[in-house]
Amino acid sequence: MSSLLKSGATVARVRSALDEVAAELDRWCDEPAERLARRPAPGAWSGSEVLEHVTLANRYLLLTLEKHTVRAVRRARSAVVTAGESDLERLARIGERASFPWHRPGHMAPTGAVAPAEARVELARQFAAARSHLDALANGAGTLARVRMRVDDLGPLDLYQWIYFLAQHARRHVAQLEELGRA
Repeated sequence: MSSLLKSGATVARVRSALDEVAAELDRWCDEPAERLARRPAPGAWSGSEVLEHVTLANRYLLLTLEKHTVRAVRRARSAVVTAGESDLERLARIGERASFPWHRPGHMAPTGAVAPAEARVELARQFAAARSHLDALANGAGTLARVRMRVDDLGPLDLYQWIYFLAQHARRHVAQLEELGRA
């Protein structure tokens, strides 16, 4: 029998971060095509490419999350989790542009072939999936599995931190879109 007492404030904070950044990205999908096609410099990503990149990164983050959510939920059936919260503060820098060197894997580079309307549909699906995983991990189950994150040498993250990373990564790119909007 499990006794899961952990992570109420963590879950609320992660859910809020997901909801906020999903809404911000959705608003960007409404921007005029010419604004989303603008490049601030030769070789830089356009707004449409930024949106596409977020969908690509989310896809890989969610694949890992799905695998580990199953493991954590299985463990929660017999685990005892003590009261406490996940340390989300250590992920704050992920949401800030230029806060550390970021080396994007090649498979997450945008192709430029995804229209904002397509990105909107995929982003909505992805953020719904992240919320669904968060629901499955309620009451502390998210602390029962850890995944190693190489970005910024973060090391092992619990699943609440992993989902928060997804939201913070998207936030980083909302800031990029805002910079494009001012260019």
